[in-house]
Amino acid sequence: MDTSIGEELESGRADPLPVALELVDVFDAHATYVGRTLRCLGVREREVADAIQEVFLVVHRRLPELRNPSALRSWLYAICLRKAMSLRRKAARRREHAVPELPEASDEQTPHDELVRTRALAVALEILGDLDDEKRAVFVLYEVEQLPMSEVAAAIEVPLQTAYSRLYAARREIERRLLRMKARGQVDR
Repeated sequence: MDTSIGEELESGRADPLPVALELVDVFDAHATYVGRTLRCLGVREREVADAIQEVFLVVHRRLPELRNPSALRSWLYAICLRKAMSLRRKAARRREHAVPELPEASDEQTPHDELVRTRALAVALEILGDLDDEKRAVFVLYEVEQLPMSEVAAAIEVPLQTAYSRLYAARREIERRLLRMKARGQVDR
């Protein structure tokens, strides 16, 4: 260490340098979270890998601007939300309709277990896909990612009560949609 910097730190004349986050560490710790978040936000499976890469390009450019490392997950969510909204806008302009793709079967479960899980996932993604962006963002952050509501509100840049209101509205819409699907025999339980 440079002796002048060391002397300044010891004498209290300089603030200690903040711990800098490294992109590789952020990627290693949060790539799975980013992928899961993008899927929950309606990004099609075939676009997820590219979307993850684009999210981390933004992270690479903007990481030095992050002032509160403890809010990293909500900051990443906000980037994912913008990316997912952008992809949906592009798909709408191309007049494409998002259709969930079935995941590949794993060897750990029986074919019946996998079928039940795949159907449930398809129903969940369909219902989430029908929610408007604001309600979906709050629902996914709070219910799926289990962030505290204060972080949810900060991530989507709305007042706390607005975030609670959107969560309540999203829950009502999801419940109504499930009841209609049960009545039509589209879901088992």
